[in-house]
Formats: sequence, structure tokens, C-alpha cells
Amino acid sequence: MVLQRMAAFLLATAAVWVSQAAAQADPVSPLYRLVDTAAQRLATAEPVAAAKWLHGGPITDPSRAGAVLDAVAADAAARGIDQRYVRTIFADQIDATEGIQYTRFGQWKLEPASAPTVAPDLSQSRTQIDGFNRTMVEEIAQQWNWLHSPGCAATLTDATDAVAAARTLDPLYRHALSAATRSYCWAG
Repeated sequence: MVLQRMAAFLLATAAVWVSQAAAQADPVSPLYRLVDTAAQRLATAEPVAAAKWLHGGPITDPSRAGAVLDAVAADAAARGIDQRYVRTIFADQIDATEGIQYTRFGQWKLEPASAPTVAPDLSQSRTQIDGFNRTMVEEIAQQWNWLHSPGCAATLTDATDAVAAARTLDPLYRHALSAATRSYCWAG
């Protein structure tokens, strides 16, 4: 009898604890995966910058940027979403990534000892970037209504804050993430 009461008490206590934890948990933002993928894409700036630093490639690569914008626009068209909107989002993403690369180049020029001595092959980073791009376009299509809703700005802020905290983004990456996502909430 005592064991049954103790078991019942423990089950009741556990049920209360689980319901309180669920009530206190913040719901995941519908834009979290999109913003998180944008942050992961930004993280490719480091290995790309290192490769360009070591092999003398330009930070700004108009032909690569044009190919990326054409590819995401084609993906958007295949999903029936506005190509111009998607191109704008990715132009911001490219600008933010280049901003990180320019910052790193500046740091390495000022502190040559901090410059990379090895870097992955640029094609590996580009393969990752292409995968992130596909995921982002997929998320844009899935979250289209959120991205074009009156609550988008608040939802985007929540997602950006959550991603920045989860990934412990430093001020440079936090600023770059804000720049990369600045056109997500678009009524046009």
C-alpha cells in the first residue's frame, strides 16, 4: 500500500513537472530552420576566405554570385514562388558572407600571424553552400505565409535571437546574420 501511494505520488509529481516544463518552453519559431540555415551558410565564409587568402582568389566573385542567384531563382520558379524575392534574399546573404570575408582579410593583414596556413578545397565549401541554398529555398516556400504576414518581423527577431544564442554567434556573425535576413519580411 505504501509503495502504491509512493508510486502514485511520483507519477503525479512527474506529470506536473512535465506539464510545467512544456508550458515554460518557448515554441520553436516557424522561421528558425530558415534562419539557422542562413547562419550555417554564413559559417562557410571562414573556410572560403582562407582558401581565397591562400590561393589569391578575389572575395567578390560576380560570376559565382550570378550562378548562385540564377540557381536559387530557378529553384524558386520550380516551387512556384517569387524569383525576385528569393534573389533579393540571396543577394543579402552573399553580401553578408562577403562582409565576413573582407573582415577576416583585414584582420589577417593587420595580424599576419593569425592568417590561415591551410584551407579546405573551395569546391567543398561550394558544395555545402549549394546544399544550404536548396534548404533555404525549400524553407522560404514552406514558410511563405509567415514571411509575408504582419507578424513576420517579430517572428524573424525571435528566430534570429534563438539561432544567435544556440550557435553562440559573436558580434560579427550576429551582425552578418541580421544583414543576411533583412529582406525576409517582404510585403512586395
